[in-house]
Amino acid sequence: MSNQEKIESFRKIINESDNIVFFGGAGVSTESGIPDFRSKDGLYNQTYAYPPEEILSHSFFKKHPKEFFRFYRDKLNALSYEPNITHLKLTELEKHGKLKAIVTQNIDGLHQKAGSKHVYELHGSIYRNYCMKCHKFYDAEFVFNKSSLPNCECGGLVKPDVVLYEEGLDQEVVSKAINAISMADTLIIAGTSLTVYPASGLVNYFKGKNLILINRDSISFNYKIDLVINDSLGNVFKSI
Repeated sequence: MSNQEKIESFRKIINESDNIVFFGGAGVSTESGIPDFRSKDGLYNQTYAYPPEEILSHSFFKKHPKEFFRFYRDKLNALSYEPNITHLKLTELEKHGKLKAIVTQNIDGLHQKAGSKHVYELHGSIYRNYCMKCHKFYDAEFVFNKSSLPNCECGGLVKPDVVLYEEGLDQEVVSKAINAISMADTLIIAGTSLTVYPASGLVNYFKGKNLILINRDSISFNYKIDLVINDSLGNVFKSI
């Protein structure tokens, strides 16, 4: 089956579905200009004094906060990026009552910026930041526009509400994501390598009719996929 025939099948499935859940990873935002993590040009293949996996760990954040925030401000500031066609089409599907939830591994907030309401952020968001001492809330600008450590007025360090390595996922968010996936008739997996656990394990809760995988590059997977499209997300979503 050609890619165009697969995209036509995708359109047909969307038209016939009324409980869709979208499960997306870093590849959803690359067409907005945000680098993904594991491609040859991605975040994890750029040289720093420490490996990015180490910098983005809880223990590194505690031991070397200045180095952490230098990397964080340099590489994870998504404030100037705009939603792309995929984000916008998902918002349209939600407004038409077809899309019930978005489950995302991204922290860039672009789904909400596009207008989506039911977004479950597995790895947190750059837009939420809290003092580790008094728990006062700070916005993203407060963290990104500082040249020094983002300290609260109480003296505590302000930490972005993003899930670092060695930290667990928010179980309330996970529970809502599982509930949405388990009730869906169509699950669209897009822009993710399905290698990050425990997030990738959520696919196991899908019991619906159509499991669709959309990814620019071919990836290996352990699920029974009904439709696989190896193409850019923008090319696929502009067709619906």
